Amino acid sequence: MRKTLTVTAIAAFIAGGAFLSSGTASASQQVVSNSCTGSVTGQMGDQVAIDGASVKTLVTNGANNAGTLAVGSWAGDSIAKIHAIPVGQVPTAAGGEATGAAIGKAVRTALANSGTWGLGFDWNKTLNSVETTVAKACGLTLLASNYVAPSTPGQPGANPGTPQGGTGTVPGGTTGNLSNLNPGTTGGTGGSAPMRDYSGIPTATAGTAVAPGIRYPANGTLPGDASAPQAGQGDQSGQGANIRDAGNAQALASNGASSDVQLPMLLAVIVLAGVTAGLVRTWVLRRAS
Repeated sequence: MRKTLTVTAIAAFIAGGAFLSSGTASASQQVVSNSCTGSVTGQMGDQVAIDGASVKTLVTNGANNAGTLAVGSWAGDSIAKIHAIPVGQVPTAAGGEATGAAIGKAVRTALANSGTWGLGFDWNKTLNSVETTVAKACGLTLLASNYVAPSTPGQPGANPGTPQGGTGTVPGGTTGNLSNLNPGTTGGTGGSAPMRDYSGIPTATAGTAVAPGIRYPANGTLPGDASAPQAGQGDQSGQGANIRDAGNAQALASNGASSDVQLPMLLAVIVLAGVTAGLVRTWVLRRAS
């Protein structure tokens, strides 16, 4: 009886282990893309592969351009028969990428293991050319469909019981975590942020700012108005508004118009006429004698 129970327990253990192993293996799947460019969506941890047919033309061109007498069509046909070339894995984040370099290296490995006869005399040089050609043309964006952004910010590896953000003194003198301050609450896990200080902003002081309507009434005049009479001795003596006082100085009589004939000019004309008449008379008498 005891032997029967022992055998049954061992069988149950083996069956349970097989069940757990199959469950772990099925958790990660492989997503095959029909193109070596664009984006691939899968579950976090899924393996990402490309169909060899998607890089057949690139492999053909890379082999032909190697200069090793490689038969590019043979290499292209060989890679097209491989329907799942692993190039990366969906990250445990919102997204990641399978770079062109990674895809080129994966295609090189798959082509080298395909056993094709079309690689020419220098296999290594042909594989290098194929890898470079694929790397330049390919690149995949990997998206995780089951990724959920964390609701609260945290630092990997930090103690879950210690909130991030540090500690400090909240209003009222209570020490608590500053990242958990909520408006309108107080205490170690809450509090209200201190009021902002606006003392440095210039403001108008009461009694110094006067409205323009009071400073300059509607029936008054603005300072500097030329039409308004100016206080001073000049205005009191009857001078016009266009004459500005300067102490006790008085305005001189204005000059006459430039077209008026003044007395000195008239005297000069008369003297010139007399001199001219005398010269003419002297000249006539000399001619007559």
